[in-house]
Order: sequence, then structure tokens, then C-alpha cells
Amino acid sequence: MTEIRSVLIAADKFKGSLTAVEVAEHVTVGLRRVAPALRVESLPVADGGDGTVDAAVAAGFERRTAQVTGPLGDQVTAAYALREATAVVEMAEASGLRHLPKGVFAPLTATTYGTGELLRAVLDAGARTIVLGVGGSATTDGGAGMLAALGARFTDAEGAPVGPGGGALASIAAADLSGLDPRLAETEVILASDVDNPLRGPKGAPAVYGPQKGASEADVAALDAALGRYAQVLGEALGPAALDAAEAPGAGAAGGIGYGAMVGLRASFRPGVEVLFELLGFAEALERADFVITGEGSLDEQTLHGKAPAGVAQAARAKGVDVVAVCGRLALTPGTLGGAGIRRGYPLLELEPDPALCMANAGALLERVAERIARDFLA
Repeated sequence: MTEIRSVLIAADKFKGSLTAVEVAEHVTVGLRRVAPALRVESLPVADGGDGTVDAAVAAGFERRTAQVTGPLGDQVTAAYALREATAVVEMAEASGLRHLPKGVFAPLTATTYGTGELLRAVLDAGARTIVLGVGGSATTDGGAGMLAALGARFTDAEGAPVGPGGGALASIAAADLSGLDPRLAETEVILASDVDNPLRGPKGAPAVYGPQKGASEADVAALDAALGRYAQVLGEALGPAALDAAEAPGAGAAGGIGYGAMVGLRASFRPGVEVLFELLGFAEALERADFVITGEGSLDEQTLHGKAPAGVAQAARAKGVDVVAVCGRLALTPGTLGGAGIRRGYPLLELEPDPALCMANAGALLERVAERIARDFLA
């Protein structure tokens, strides 16, 4: 067996219990209890959803904050990451489910207006390349709120501004994007997401993700129709390409904000893992590693479709570097893990089968799991 001298910890967050930075810290503690001389490098990773700003800050970006409008219209504090003229924006910071009171949803009226305000703050800070990570949204408004905050006008048949949220788009009669912030013309916007859904239809934003945001069956139908009207009006204002964009992969990301970004901000859609790995310097860190530990809260079928651990494993396998994964819950067979390039999964629930206790004690359990990994592969 080749001697392992250098380990790279490239894990995502354990949602609800540990940030990606904390995961790396606890894994490092456990590894060094067994192999104190081991060189350990931490590179928290993300896929464009929750935790993207934290991962960028851990990689050397500066954390900044802005006061913006939350999904329900109240003021919230939203963070973004900045390095020179490049910014990382996480739409959930402004318009995410995290800003809704427990048990409260607003599927028809939740707005992305605050995401637009956050983008404006980023432009004010000098950014001319913006990575817009999307996921965890409370909204299904097609990005209309975001565009309105940046200067677009959406009006009904009487010439009055349409209200907030996707439901109000049923009344849209005209769109005017001539007032969009002129700095956007000089800015590259990259839409980073692990979601490739179209805007509407059976695989669209309302049907697939609306129920997670409190949408009833009737709400889903209303939102789908309203987004169809929205795309039609934008097509009339901007040309057929704007209507066609509703079918593009990623248009349905984060309640359709992907569509608004593509049409209004000329954003290019790229897999979030790919974009974040470039920003974080993952390829360079991988070159220095003999062994990689990745992971996230739940290793399941979703992991295999654009999530950070799958991206880590794929890149490491291409370099011939072994990968294991830590997780709270493991719902993949050893064969499926192996097919994804992960030699073994180490779930915390094996040590503490009570989910609530497992989440409450995730840090200490992760250290014990890391000791096992060290004994199995590194000692």
C-alpha cells in the first residue's frame, strides 16, 4: 500500500448541524489523534446552494453583508463573498427558505426582490464577475422580483406594477427591461446550480419544487400558468429567444430565478460544482493530496446528480486518488458508492442511530469516524 502523507478534506456542509468548515475541523481532529504527523489540508466545498458563500470565504474571499428585502418583504441581512472584482452571491441569503418563520410558507407571494438588491450591492462593491449560486429558495417568481430590484418594470393591463411573487405574474401584460442597471452590460453573471429543470411543465419549477415551498396542487397549477404568461410577455418584449429560454436547462432553478438571470442578466448556466471548484482552487489542492475525504449530511441518490461529493470523487478518481466519504446518513449501496468513485462511506448514524442525537452531537461523532478512517487507511 502506498504511504499516505497528505490528506485533502473536501466536504460540503452537514445541513442542520455543521458547516463545511466545521466538518473539516472535526475530521482533522479525529485524523490527527491516530496519525499526528499527517499533513491535512481543508477545502470546504459547495455546489451553488446553501453554504456557497461560506466555502468562498474559507478559500480567501472577503465576507461582506447588505440589508435587503426578504422573501416576505421584511428586511434581512444577506452575506456575499468578494475577491477583487469577483463576487459569489448565494440567492438563499436574500430569498431563501431560511428567512421564513417555522411552518410559514408563501408560495404565491414570496419574492426574489432581495436577491436583486444583493446583486446591486455587489455591483456597488466593484464586482464585474458574479457567480450567482441558487438553491434553497422560498420563491417561485421566475426571478421577476430580482429583475425589478435591478430596474426592470413589469406592469398589468392598467399599467400598474404587478405585485410580488409568482402568483401575481398571472396579471402581467408588459415588460420593460430598458431600465436595468447599466453596469450589468459590463458584468459577467454565471448561474451556478445543480438543477437543470426547465421553467415550467411536469419537470418545471412549480411542479417539482413548489410543494417543498408550501404550494398546494392548485398553487402549482396557478404558478405554472403564471410563469407561462411571464415567459410569453418577456418573449414579446425581448424576442423569441427569451420565450425559448424557458425550456433551457437551469431555467427552473430556484423557483425560476435561473430563467430571469438568463434572460435579464445574460447569465450563462454552469454546474455549480464545476464553477465553485474553479473559484476555490480545488484542482491545485487535489494535486497535493494522496487521499481525499469528502461528504455531506446525506449521501443519497441526489448526491450523484451534481452535488459536491460526487464532483470531488469524480475529479479524484481521474487523478488516481482514493476517496472516502463521511455523512450523517448513508442511503447508497457499496456498489453505487464505488461506481461514483467513493471507496467507502462512513455514516454517523452507525455510531448514534437516533437522528436527533446524531445531529446534536455531529461534531464529536465525526471525530470518532475520522479516527476510524485513519485506522482503516492512514495509520
